[in-house]
Amino acid sequence: MNGMDETHQRHDGDEAVLRALVHGTAAETGEDFFRVLVRNLAMALGTSGAWVTEYLDEARRLRALAFWHDGSFVPHYEYEVAGTPCEPVIRQRDVFHVPDRVIELFPDDPDLPPLHAVSYRGAPLLDVDGSVLGHLAILNDKPMPERQYDADLFRIFAARAAAELRRLRAEAQLREREQQLNSLLDAAMDAIIEIDGRCNITQANPAAEHLFQTAHRGLHGRAIRPLLSDESREKLDALMTSFATSRDGRQSLWIPGGLTLLLADGNSCQAEATLSRHLRKQHVLHVLILRNIRDRLDAEKRINALTAETEYLRGELRAMQNFDEIIGETPALLRVLHQMRQVAATDATVLVLGETGTGKELIARGIHNASKRKDGPLIKLNCAAIPAALIESELFGHEKGAFTGATAKRDGRFVLADGGSIFLDEIGELPLELQAKLLRVLQEGEVEAVGSAHTVHVNVRVIAATNRDLRDEVAQGRFREDLFYRLNVFPIRVPSLRERRDDIAMLAGHFVRKASQSMGIPVDDIAPEDVALLRSYDWPGNIRELQNIIERAVITSREGRLNFARIFPEANGLGSTSEHTESATANPVILNYAELKQIEKENILRALEHAGGKIAGHDGAAALLGVPSTTLASRVKALGIRPPKRRE
Repeated sequence: MNGMDETHQRHDGDEAVLRALVHGTAAETGEDFFRVLVRNLAMALGTSGAWVTEYLDEARRLRALAFWHDGSFVPHYEYEVAGTPCEPVIRQRDVFHVPDRVIELFPDDPDLPPLHAVSYRGAPLLDVDGSVLGHLAILNDKPMPERQYDADLFRIFAARAAAELRRLRAEAQLREREQQLNSLLDAAMDAIIEIDGRCNITQANPAAEHLFQTAHRGLHGRAIRPLLSDESREKLDALMTSFATSRDGRQSLWIPGGLTLLLADGNSCQAEATLSRHLRKQHVLHVLILRNIRDRLDAEKRINALTAETEYLRGELRAMQNFDEIIGETPALLRVLHQMRQVAATDATVLVLGETGTGKELIARGIHNASKRKDGPLIKLNCAAIPAALIESELFGHEKGAFTGATAKRDGRFVLADGGSIFLDEIGELPLELQAKLLRVLQEGEVEAVGSAHTVHVNVRVIAATNRDLRDEVAQGRFREDLFYRLNVFPIRVPSLRERRDDIAMLAGHFVRKASQSMGIPVDDIAPEDVALLRSYDWPGNIRELQNIIERAVITSREGRLNFARIFPEANGLGSTSEHTESATANPVILNYAELKQIEKENILRALEHAGGKIAGHDGAAALLGVPSTTLASRVKALGIRPPKRRE
C-alpha cells in the first residue's frame, strides 16, 4: 500500500511540473518565451542550469538565446561547439545524456569547470527540413540519472522551443522579404497603386506620389477616381468588372490607350497602364501600374532636338568662317563694340547692317556670347543660301509627309534655338510670303511647323543681318514695313574695311599667322611696303576678301617671303593711288615666261596639296587661288600637273 502511495505522489508531482511549465510559457513568445522556458525547466527538474541556443552553422558556434544558472541569467553566452557535450547533439541531431562525470568526458570544454558541471542533457532544435536551428540543454552540479519521465518532459519542451525558434526564423524571413519588396517598390520608376473594392488606395509607392504630386500628403486612403479623367474612370471601372466575368480566368491585362491622370497642379498627363486583380484575406484588391509617358516623350523630344542641333552645329563648324575674334582699335570699330555691350545684356532684337564680308556674323556671335543666353545655342540661317521652297521648313520645321521628301518629322531652326539666339543672315532675301510668319514669331513667340496645325512656343532672341537698305526694300514693296520695325529695334552698322584702314595691318598680321600655322608654311612678317599696298586698296569684299588674299599670299610665298604683287586682284596693280605707285616703282618684279610658268605650277601644286587634292568647292584649291574651278582644271591639264591623291 505504501509503494502505491509513493507512485501516486510521484505521478502527481510530475504532472504539477508539467502544468507549471505549460502555464509558465503559454503566454510568452520570442525572447521572453526562452527566458521563462529555461528558468522554469531548471527549477522543475531541479538542475543548476538550463539554456537554449541558436546554431551558427558557418562559424560552428552556439549562441544562447537565454541561459539560466544558479538563480540568475547569464548574458551574452556564446561558444564553439567542438569539444563540448553539445557537439554530439548537433552532429547526431538527437538527444545526448551524460548522467555523471561530464568534465572527465569532455576535458577540452573550458566552460564546464566554472559551471561545476557534473551531468548534462541536450536535445537538438530542428527545422522542418531536418537542419539544426539550435539546441536545448540542462546541466547539474550533481549526477542526473536516467529517468524516463524527465527524458520525455525534456523532449516535449525541446519541441516547443524548436517550434518557437522556427516561428521566429519565419518571421525574420518574412520581414526580410517585405523589406526587399518594399525596397523594390520604392526604387521602381513606375507608379504602383493598390486599390480596394471601394476604389480607395490602400498602398502607393513613392513614384506614384511623385507622379500625382502628392508626396507631402500621400495617396493612402484617397479615392482613385478623382485622380482620373471621366473617360479613364469609366475605362477603369469596366476593366475591373471584366475580371469577374472573364471566362479564361485572366487576372492581369494591359490597358489599351492608357489612362489620363489629373495632377495636383491642375494639369493632366497621359500614362501607360496595367491592371491586375488578387485576393487577400478574401478581399478583392486591384493593382494599377502607371508609367508617365510625358517624361519619355520629353526625353525623346530632347534627344531628337539635341541630335538635330548636333548635326546642325557640325555643319556650322564645316562652313564656319575663320573669324574667331574681333580685331581692331579704330574709333569706328570701338563704337560697334560699345553698342554690342549695351544690347547684349537685354533680349532686344538686333539688326546688324553692313557690306558683305564685314563680319556681321561675328558681331552676332559676340552679342550672344556676352548675353545671359550664352549657355543656350546660337543657331544660324542664311536666308539667301536656301531655296525659297525649303526655307519655310528650315525656319519652322515640318511634319512627316508634309511635302515630297519629308520622310520624317524635323524641328526647324527656331525650335533648335529655343532658350538661345537665332542669327538670320541676309534677312532681306527672305521671301515676302514668309515674312508674316516670321513677324508672328517675333510678336507671339509661336512657331507652326509645315503640315502641322499645332503651335509651339519658343523663347528665342533674334539677331538679323543684311547688306541691303531695308527702308528702300520697304518702299519697293519687297519687305514688310511692320517686320522692318520689329527687326530694327537696335540697329548696329558694321563699318567697311576701307573705313578702318588703320586696322588693316593688325588684321593682316593676324591672318598671316593663322594661315601659316594651319597650312604648315613658315613665312616672314608682312613688309612695310606690303602693308602700304594693302592700305591703298578699297576692299570691296572687306575682311573676307583680305583673309582670302592673305591665304593666297601664304600659299604662293617663296622662301618665307610674301609677295602680294603676284596674287593681288588686277594683274597690274591696285589702282592709281600714289602709295601703290611708289611701292611698285621701288620694287620692280621682272620675270620671263618660263619663270612665270614655273611659279604658276608651284602655286597650283601648293594649293592642291593644302586642299587635299580637291579642286572645286569652298575648301578646294580653286577657292584658295581665287579662280574658277573650270579654269584651274584646264591649267592643271595644260601644265601637266599630277594632283596629289585626294584625302577622304
